[in-house]
Amino acid sequence: MDVFTQSPALDNAMVSPSNWGSEQWVHDQFAWLRQNEPLKYLSPEGYKPFWNVTRYNDIKEIEGQKQLFINDPRPTLGLEAMEQLVQQMTGRKHLVRSLVQMDDPDHMKYRMLTQGWFMGSNLRKLQARVDELADMYIDRMADMGGECDFVKDVAIWYPLRVIMSIFGVPEADEPLMLKLTQELFGSTDPDVNRSFEPAEFLNVVKDFEAYFVKLSEARRAEPRDDLATIIANAEIDGGQIPDHEANGYYMIIATAGHDTTSASTAGGLLELINNPDQMAAFRNNVDGLMPTAIDEMIRWVSPVRHFMRTATADTEVAGQKIKAGESMILWYPSANRDETVYTDPNAFRIDRKEGKQIAFGFGAHVCLGQHLARMEMSSLFRKLLERVEHIELAGEPQYTQAVFVGGLKSLPIRYKMK
Repeated sequence: MDVFTQSPALDNAMVSPSNWGSEQWVHDQFAWLRQNEPLKYLSPEGYKPFWNVTRYNDIKEIEGQKQLFINDPRPTLGLEAMEQLVQQMTGRKHLVRSLVQMDDPDHMKYRMLTQGWFMGSNLRKLQARVDELADMYIDRMADMGGECDFVKDVAIWYPLRVIMSIFGVPEADEPLMLKLTQELFGSTDPDVNRSFEPAEFLNVVKDFEAYFVKLSEARRAEPRDDLATIIANAEIDGGQIPDHEANGYYMIIATAGHDTTSASTAGGLLELINNPDQMAAFRNNVDGLMPTAIDEMIRWVSPVRHFMRTATADTEVAGQKIKAGESMILWYPSANRDETVYTDPNAFRIDRKEGKQIAFGFGAHVCLGQHLARMEMSSLFRKLLERVEHIELAGEPQYTQAVFVGGLKSLPIRYKMK
């Protein structure tokens, strides 16, 4: 594989969604960067410049200092033209304002509204339902006669049903939620995007907002024991949560709450198929290996490919001077293959205990749903290993062409049920 080592070739290549359809290409670039220029200044065409951060410890250091490195005004990579379009059409800096776009004091106030829903005691109440849904989707595999696309038939639907159950969204509306999520996160992928026209991306967000405004109205009129009721009736600084922030809250949970889990689940299964010794070891010790196996799958896939931070003061990272106002892109797939943290990082090992994977982020913005994701994946793999005797590839896996969130979009498999 070619490794782009010089600007502007590397600068443009790193932000080209089509390149992200090749996992090997991506990891080749990151391996070179970690070794040679772990903090490289990039100026790709159409984007404001930024520092490219590729090492595990540098990313942890940045994420651990929430006052010095903030999310606003640039939480994710975006074209300057799109930023201008959003400003012109909405009058706002951000098309969506969720936890991802917030810093303190707002960030902590909003995070605390739902944090309890994603913690131990509440999750334990959900275990039986999660197990039931896992069984249901393995039943679906059994009904399909020994061949399916694991992504399109199982991996995307199972975590979607889980999070929508918690949310209170009717099952009949799940296809709409899936379609909008794919159009949001896959806006640069030719197979799932609505259109390559920037204005159409704004319309995807408008469709989400139209749905969630109605959901809020319904839960204010008739509260239920679900997450939508918590958000719809939340108070911030003594008043009702603003619509823009409520819609952003709904969107981040409704999208990241399933898309990243489905990517890690599908990517984990692919690596078990690619590594029969790991599949056999897992089958022989499901309980003992489950925690490390799930974390290894998440490390391997790293479905959230980046977030960004902006320095609030002149500072230094890994010996490199960073000026106030300069932005940094934090590449999680690179951090999770860092040779200084992981022995043989490009080997998939379900008993790996070294170096806590950083796919969920670190510090104040660590993923709210990380424990739910692990629960869902553990339940599905437990059921799958119990009920499926053999699995093999039945076609070429394909990856999403997206720089922000992605993973497998197709995993054709052939299998034999027990």
